[in-house]
Amino acid sequence: MWISKLLIGFLRLLIGASARWESPPDLSRQRIYYANHTSHMDTLAIMAALPAEARVNVKPVAAADYWGKTPFRSYIALKGLNAVLIERNAASGANVLEPIFEVVQAGHSIIIFPEGTRSAQPLPGEFKSGLYRLSERFPDVDLVPIYLENLHRAMPKGKHVPLPILCTIRIGDPLPRIDGEDKPTFLARAREAIVRLAQ
Repeated sequence: MWISKLLIGFLRLLIGASARWESPPDLSRQRIYYANHTSHMDTLAIMAALPAEARVNVKPVAAADYWGKTPFRSYIALKGLNAVLIERNAASGANVLEPIFEVVQAGHSIIIFPEGTRSAQPLPGEFKSGLYRLSERFPDVDLVPIYLENLHRAMPKGKHVPLPILCTIRIGDPLPRIDGEDKPTFLARAREAIVRLAQ
């Protein structure tokens, strides 16, 4: 869509948003891209790093309480980024991840931030359980770690206008699967894959 191309073009002009892949991407594979979360530009930066033919089938996961708060934000999220919105403060008994399960089941790749919220720190904090639950539900979908370098400086929390600081998106190889791995071990290993990309 034109608005997506416009946003990506603006981002590349302002901060570069250059991609560094550990290995050439296999565009034939369905993927769950997961990354550290430091600014409102993170999703757009990852979209800009992906090949154009891959972006068509990718749905970023976004918080409905922020991106659905105003008609403008909702338009950017749904029409510009093709996002799937989730309710972080869902009613008791509701499955927050159900909208994500549905789009992955339908064959889409997704972008998710396992910390659940933004952080001012360059390295990711503790991961919530969502990534583990996705990995259990969809064992044949690749889990691809991404480290967003300098996004926390280009547009830190609380700021609304990005600074012209060069940023890099480091995209790692898919996380190997380990049968029978428990949740804490999996989440620590998944986080470490991002930390490794930062070094």
